[in-house]
Amino acid sequence: MKQWTKEIEINAPIEQVWKFLDGSVENMQKIMPQVVEHKPIKITEEVVGSVYRQKYREGKRTEEYDIETLEYSNATNEKKLKVGFTLAKMFEITAFYELNKINDNKTSFTYTVTNRPLKWFVKLFLFFATDKVVVEFLERVKNVAEAETVRQ
Repeated sequence: MKQWTKEIEINAPIEQVWKFLDGSVENMQKIMPQVVEHKPIKITEEVVGSVYRQKYREGKRTEEYDIETLEYSNATNEKKLKVGFTLAKMFEITAFYELNKINDNKTSFTYTVTNRPLKWFVKLFLFFATDKVVVEFLERVKNVAEAETVRQ
């Protein structure tokens, strides 16, 4: 299993950043443009245990998988969302988003991804995996949140 954790400071209010992670599909697509569909399959009152069917386009291929909410917290100064899914019956992936309010206009965003191969022959791919995708995702969230904050 591989795990990457990265943190970035975003010059935007915590609620502004949170709406991209825990909001509409349109907001989610601003930071995850490859997501073409995100439909609720099972919604729980406490959010944890909720399941969404997501379609993700990579080039000409579209993958479909169910994402389960594993952890959820929506406090004023601290927000957490952890989801898990199986990709192409090859990888078990979790994504953990943590937001902490630094002040009214600044948020700390920590992103942790774990990737566990489900088949012996894909373990080799993980050996060469880097944190590049994680870093690019953090930068995208920062750029989108800060750009939208300026417009308001």
